[in-house]
Amino acid sequence: MSDYTVISPYSGEPILTRSYADRATITDVVKRAEAGHRSWRAQPLSHRLAVARRFLDEVVARRDALATSITQQMGRPSRYTQGEVNGLLERTRYLISIAETSLAPHPVPQTPSAGAATPGFTRYITKEPLGVVLVIAPWNFPYLVAINAVLPALLAGNSVVLKHSPQTPLCGELLVECFNAAGVPTEVCQACPMNHTDCDWAIETLPIHFVCFTGSVPAGRLVAASAAKQMLGTGLELGGKDPAYVRADADVAYAVEQLVDGACFNSGQSCCSIERIYVHTDVYQTFVDQFAKVVGEYRLGDPRDPATTLGPVVHKAAAERIRAQVAAAVAAGAQPLIDEAPFRAQLSALAAGSAKTAAAFVIPQVLVNVTHAMAIMQEETFGPVVGIMPVDSDATAIQLMNDSRFGLTASVWTQDLDAAVRIGQQVETGTWFMNRCDYLDPALAWTATKESGRGCTLSAFGFDQFTRLKSYHLKH
Repeated sequence: MSDYTVISPYSGEPILTRSYADRATITDVVKRAEAGHRSWRAQPLSHRLAVARRFLDEVVARRDALATSITQQMGRPSRYTQGEVNGLLERTRYLISIAETSLAPHPVPQTPSAGAATPGFTRYITKEPLGVVLVIAPWNFPYLVAINAVLPALLAGNSVVLKHSPQTPLCGELLVECFNAAGVPTEVCQACPMNHTDCDWAIETLPIHFVCFTGSVPAGRLVAASAAKQMLGTGLELGGKDPAYVRADADVAYAVEQLVDGACFNSGQSCCSIERIYVHTDVYQTFVDQFAKVVGEYRLGDPRDPATTLGPVVHKAAAERIRAQVAAAVAAGAQPLIDEAPFRAQLSALAAGSAKTAAAFVIPQVLVNVTHAMAIMQEETFGPVVGIMPVDSDATAIQLMNDSRFGLTASVWTQDLDAAVRIGQQVETGTWFMNRCDYLDPALAWTATKESGRGCTLSAFGFDQFTRLKSYHLKH
C-alpha cells in the first residue's frame, strides 16, 4: 500500500494521510462485495428500505461531522455545508419513497393484441440487481453525488464499493460508516481508496458488474474504455459548460441574484454551474451592471469563518488553470468587470500568516466582449468566472447555447412559460430550467447529452441503470 496526504485548499497544509489499497486488498474487497450481494439481494425490499430509513437517522446524528468534513477537505465555506447535508437527507427520503414502485415487477397483460384471451399463461418482467457496483465519486459535492448512485444501487439489491476522491476520503468513510451503522452489512457497502491505475485494473479484471463515475471527460473516457474490456455498463456524469439565457421580459434583479449564485456557489466548482450567459440587448447593460455589482460583494476568506462567502478552489493547480483561462480571454479582447484590488487586499490579509495560504483562491471575475472563439466560452472553467454576451433574439440565444460540446443543464429567464417550453425544446441539454439553475430535483432524471455523459441518476428512472430486466413467460 502507498500513502497519500490530503492538503487543505485553504492553508496548503496537510490535513490527514490515508493509504491506497493494493491490488490484493482491492481483490479481497470486491470478492467480499460479490459474496455479500448474494445475501443482500435475498433480503426483501422492505428490509432494505428499513435499513435506508435508519441511515437517515445516522446522517442526522453525524450532521456536524459530515458538514465539517466538507469545509476541511475541499474548502467550501462553513455557512453552506449544512445545505449539502440537508440535500443528502432530501434525496434519500425521496428515493426511499419511490423505491417500491420503481423496482416493482412489470405485469404484462394476459390478453394478446389479437384480442383473444390466452388461458394458462403468466407473463411479467422483473428488475434484477446487477451484482457489484463500483461508485467513483468526486470531491466537489462529496455526499450529494455519491448518494445519487450508492443509495439506489443498495435499494435495488446490489453491493457497493465506493472509491471516493483522494481529496475527500473522509467523506467516503463517513458515508459508508452511516450505512453500516444503519444495518447494511460491511461487505455490502465498503469504501476502498484506489489510485487511478489500480482502479482501471479493477474495472478491467475483477467481478464488478457496473461502474458509476462522476468526473472529467478525459477520465470518463478512460473508465468507459476499461469497462468495455468486460462489457460492463457505465453511468458517466462528466463536464459541463452550462448556459443561461436572459430574455427581454425577465425579472432582471431576480435573474441576477440567482445567476450570480449559480456561477459562484462552491467557488464555481459544480458540473452544472453557470459558466456562460446570453442576455437580450434590451436588458443587457442593466443586467451586466447589476451582475458585476453583486459579484463584487463576495468575500474571500477562511472557510471556517461564517462571514466568508467564497472559499478556495480545490488546489493551487486548479486555481492557476482558471486564472490562465481568464488571462487568455483578456489577451484576446475580453473585458473584465470586477475590480480585483479589494479581493487582493482580502487575500493579502489571509496570506499574512502563511506563505501558502491563499494560493488556491481565485478572485471572481465577470467577462464581457467575449466570443465563442475563446476557451472561456467553450471549455469547462470550474471556477467563479462567467462570460456574458448580448443577443438580439431567441434564435441567436438557442444557436449559442447549442454551440458547445457539453449538454448537462441550461436555463432561460423569462415570464413567458410558453416561450420557455418552446426554447427548451430546441436546446440540447439534459435538464432545462425556467427561472432556476444549478439545482437537482430528486424527482427528475439527472441525465445529460453530448460529452456531458450518459446514463441517469435520481427520479424513478435512476434505479434502472442498477438493474437488469428479466422476463418470465410461464405456461401452466
